Amino acid sequence: MLAVINSSCGTSSAESPASAPPPPELPVISVSSQAVTTYSDFSATLEGSRDIEIRSQVDGYLSTIYVDEGAYVKKGQALFKIDPRPYREQLNTANAILLSAKAALENASINVRKLEPLVQNKVVSDVQLRSAKASYDAARANVAQAQAQVQSAKINLSFTTVMAPASGYVGSIPFKTGSLVGRTQPEALTVLSENRSVHAYFTLSEVDFIHFKENFKGNTIQEKIMNLSGVDLILADNTTYPSKGKVELAQGNFDKSNGTISFRAVFNNDAGLLRSGNTGKIRISNPSTAALLVPQQATFELQDKVFAYTLTDSNKVIATPIKVTGTSGRFYMVSEGLKSGDKIVYQGIDRLRDGMQIKPKVLPADSVLKAESL
Repeated sequence: MLAVINSSCGTSSAESPASAPPPPELPVISVSSQAVTTYSDFSATLEGSRDIEIRSQVDGYLSTIYVDEGAYVKKGQALFKIDPRPYREQLNTANAILLSAKAALENASINVRKLEPLVQNKVVSDVQLRSAKASYDAARANVAQAQAQVQSAKINLSFTTVMAPASGYVGSIPFKTGSLVGRTQPEALTVLSENRSVHAYFTLSEVDFIHFKENFKGNTIQEKIMNLSGVDLILADNTTYPSKGKVELAQGNFDKSNGTISFRAVFNNDAGLLRSGNTGKIRISNPSTAALLVPQQATFELQDKVFAYTLTDSNKVIATPIKVTGTSGRFYMVSEGLKSGDKIVYQGIDRLRDGMQIKPKVLPADSVLKAESL
């Protein structure tokens, strides 16, 4: 009988229900309004401060190419050589004509000096003297004309060496040694990009332009541009160019074909990191505004909507839809769905479901802002 009683008691103890698991402990933060700076990005193309077409000023055969495509050259450096022999002979001919003209001038001067005493002594009439002086004046004019021809020949000869008008980078060279080039050639020998400073051209749509006028102080567009702080250049690999640029010019009118207005920013390029033809983005910082910030990792998306788990007084979580108006670093800027002081689950949201109870671990808002800003 005792054995039966003990067996019955053991069975009753084994079949007692197990206790429920405790709610999970998850970090919780209070959302608050913070002063944030937002950014606007605009696609940009880069050009050197001057893109100079290098052309031949004389006709002839290209005898030497001194530089390679993409090379950096200094002002006054030789780029091309055109066969100088025809122009050297033109200079020799001009010098010979000048010597002949000078000899004729000297002969005319001798005739004038010879006739002057004869006229004074009335040996010959003054008509002969006036004729001699006229011949002298004509001979002097011929000398001046011959000197001009010599100078012109020297200039043409100097043009056979094509020099760099500025320091910069050499573009493509479509010609080879032996090519016939000249003043009427439609294609330039090359394009020299002066890149000590670089212009970044970008456009604003009509809506962006309205926002620009509303956000920055100034009575005119030029005053608003002057009130802009330095702008950043985001390169093609999403890195930020180390030097800030300055917006310098705005086009006066909208382009009717695409409804945009053009701006230009200038960046220092002493290191030569930027080249004409590069692309990137101009990033303009907007004036600071107060906004409700929510860490992006504390949210999730469902059917094109963004949600956050809010904490109720009973420590239950509710999936709350929020309206995102922009981003600032790793934060969403929220305009609807939350208010300052609301508590949301910061981490571990993938383990939650609507109505689930948790054990909240409240984190200081400052520590979260600092961690998300790194």
